[in-house]
Amino acid sequence: MPLSKKYIQSFQQMIFDWWKANKRDLPWRHTFDPYKIMVSEVMLQQTQVERVLTRYIEFIEAYPTVHLLARAKTSDVLRLWKGMGYNRRALYLKQTAQAILELHNGIFPVSEEALVRLPGIGRYTARAILVFSFKKDMAMVDTNIRKIITNFFFQDQKQPEKVIQEVADKILPRGKSWEWHQAMMDFGADSQLKIKDQKSKIKKKNKSIPFYQSNRFYRGRIMDLLREKKYEHETLLEELVKTFKKPKSFFEERIASLVKDGLAVQKEKFIRLPS
Repeated sequence: MPLSKKYIQSFQQMIFDWWKANKRDLPWRHTFDPYKIMVSEVMLQQTQVERVLTRYIEFIEAYPTVHLLARAKTSDVLRLWKGMGYNRRALYLKQTAQAILELHNGIFPVSEEALVRLPGIGRYTARAILVFSFKKDMAMVDTNIRKIITNFFFQDQKQPEKVIQEVADKILPRGKSWEWHQAMMDFGADSQLKIKDQKSKIKKKNKSIPFYQSNRFYRGRIMDLLREKKYEHETLLEELVKTFKKPKSFFEERIASLVKDGLAVQKEKFIRLPS
């Protein structure tokens, strides 16, 4: 889409002026270590900043380097992840740390294509690592940035990802990529911009399954039990049936899905976390 240089400069100035008075002080903004940036970005996937703050500090204290995470027991990493949800993220972090040691001699790649080949690292996370660790001049688009672009450039009319990315590329101030993305994320997270989302959230609310009835809820409860100890398969099923009043077959399916995803191991008659 055609954008005048004057309009782009005005928009950039507006964002930076707002950010000077409203920037958030977050622990991962005090480092350029690509490992710590990766941990923060993976934690922030589908999880609010407030929940991530303390858990990020705890995780980095336990595993301050990519080498220590790579050599850690998977079971210990999964235990530390308790309460964060989406446990596969912890598994991907561990696997990515191992891949960086094995394939890149412990040094983070500095190309987008090399990063996206790592376990659980998508295009956005790869770009976040490059921007926030190496200050690469490239535009990335998360939920907040997409919301800003849609609001300011398309009158809140939904656009294809390709179009949103093209605008993000055009409005990026060269040489200020780190600051620009922090400012855009803070601006997009501001409560005033969330007002426009309320109607759509209300409409979706009646259609969605309550979390305590969701597949993720029951998988999470099984993981919580396995974090405490290994179980005989039948004993685990009996405890789940007794607690949640659902048939064995229901929990058989969820246990099998955890094993398939690498979050649990079934050996003979026992179920446990991976080593």
